[in-house]
Amino acid sequence: MISFAQKVASAQDFGAGGVLIYPDPADFPQDPHKPGLSSNRAVYGHVHLGTGDPYTPGFPSFNQTQFPPVQSSGLPSIPAQPISADIASLLLRKLEGPVAPQEWQGWLPDSFYRLGPGPGLHLGVNNHRASTPISNIFGCIEGRSEPDHYVVIGAQRDAWGPGAAKSAVGTAILLELVRTFSSMVSNGFQPRRSLLFISWDGGDFGSVGSTEWLEGYLSLLHLKAVVYVSLDNAVLGDDKFHAKTSPLLVSLIENILKQVDSPNQSGQTLYEQVAVNNHNWDAEVIQPLPMDSSAYSFTAFAGVPAIEFSFVEDGQVYPFLHTKDDTYENLHRVLRGRLPAVAQAVAQLAGQLLIRLSHDHLLPLDFGRYGDVVLRHIGNLNEFSGDLKARGLTLQWVYSARGDYIRAAEKLRKEIYSSEESDERLTRMYNVRIMRVEFYFLSQYVSPADSPFRHIFLGRGDHTLGALLDHVRLLRTSSSGALGAASSAVGSGLGFQESRFRRQLALLTWTLQGAANALSGDVWNIDNNF
Repeated sequence: MISFAQKVASAQDFGAGGVLIYPDPADFPQDPHKPGLSSNRAVYGHVHLGTGDPYTPGFPSFNQTQFPPVQSSGLPSIPAQPISADIASLLLRKLEGPVAPQEWQGWLPDSFYRLGPGPGLHLGVNNHRASTPISNIFGCIEGRSEPDHYVVIGAQRDAWGPGAAKSAVGTAILLELVRTFSSMVSNGFQPRRSLLFISWDGGDFGSVGSTEWLEGYLSLLHLKAVVYVSLDNAVLGDDKFHAKTSPLLVSLIENILKQVDSPNQSGQTLYEQVAVNNHNWDAEVIQPLPMDSSAYSFTAFAGVPAIEFSFVEDGQVYPFLHTKDDTYENLHRVLRGRLPAVAQAVAQLAGQLLIRLSHDHLLPLDFGRYGDVVLRHIGNLNEFSGDLKARGLTLQWVYSARGDYIRAAEKLRKEIYSSEESDERLTRMYNVRIMRVEFYFLSQYVSPADSPFRHIFLGRGDHTLGALLDHVRLLRTSSSGALGAASSAVGSGLGFQESRFRRQLALLTWTLQGAANALSGDVWNIDNNF
């Protein structure tokens, strides 16, 4: 359920000397009618808990620029190695001691999943480290009215193995979209905003190509990039549809799902397919952006709303991702010959998104959604208000900032509703305010070099709402506390600290208040008591 990098970081936090990662049959349920992963295959991946070049964190690796020697804090200090299920079974059978808890046990044959001890093991990792140039490839269609505002769409081009699902499908869709939009332009189509098509290199080493580009042009892109659309991992099955995205794009996704035909049910839209058993469609479809997606850096690092969508199998993951068996033949067999139909649905989704984002007079980003996001997170904090009050502490600052944001969003919505759509100057002013909402949630009070992922909801670091919640949970941590709380305690080395809490609350509150102030517009429209 978590990435290789998260597994290794957790193991290191709790004192492991090394990590062996294998694909357990429990993680890849076998369907007798579909191909499965061989027990002698290893699954590959990187273990950098971050994105980009780990030796220039926060800075671009352009033109062999030399920076002082530094490495990302997300690089583990212990060795890690992928192994096959067969080798894992051989090693696990040598363990003695008590049987592991039920939730730690998998489906390896003849393995008892004991906790140890066991015989000594020598782990030798023979990685070859070398500086390697990579190439991102760009294509552009210049916009008519707002050419300096970019709608960006990209796909990873590299893969550990053949990479049919990992990179080939996304690259094929990207090229088809380029061909289609080029044809539309030849026939007179002129988007309001520029379209930027990018083929990324170095994706399987931690979104290196996309992250280094963002780091190199950060001061430019946060002003000009409207949205990023990722085509990576677009087709991993054909049963369910998931969209990993910023809250700003949820309403637009809902509208577009109602316009695209389902690849599974004739005469049915994709929206009807996902909502058939669940009237709360977004709970079924919408997920947060994961760190191992190229879209993550756009939002968490650069403050650009992003989306990555996937068709997946129901109840089982695509077993060949990041292996030598990720071939066109295996992907075709997993989808029972339906790969062209599903890929076409993805292309139509992406195409409709690009048309709306590049051509709508007013940007279709729902800036009011973040009020709901804040409310949901504050609901988690409310549980501890009594514990904080007993220490003379309060969350009132956050409540006040959230109220200001909701009022600013509603005020802007009313302004737009009552304005003249034909007023180009006014429309551009509104679009600039709307497109920068995501950027407003990057904490301005932490250094990008020290904390690259500054987003208070999606990022990593002490400035995030998640870190504040983990810290507050320590108020109730006992010696047998939950794993999440224990890992936070391990990370900080201490229990609850009032001074740290006050600093975290200030970082969070003023980022949220800053977002409310920015959304309000000009300074003479803002009324704050100091």
